[in-house]
Amino acid sequence: MMINETPDAASASGVQAGRRQRVDDRTRDLVNQAVASIPTLGLARAAEFLATMNVPAEVAVRALVYPKLRRAS
Repeated sequence: MMINETPDAASASGVQAGRRQRVDDRTRDLVNQAVASIPTLGLARAAEFLATMNVPAEVAVRALVYPKLRRAS
């Protein structure tokens, strides 16, 4: 939700519960691969993979460092 939006306006524009609707299935799949690889390859390698695949740093950090904030698939 933007600063000047009211909660009703945010709901009307597709924002629900503070989250935007996912529109990038490729990024979702890449993040899922990276998260699944953490136990075997480690966090650093998972982060390198996401960077190599041009996943935005903000998304990569949120997914790898704060896994409980990830959406249910």
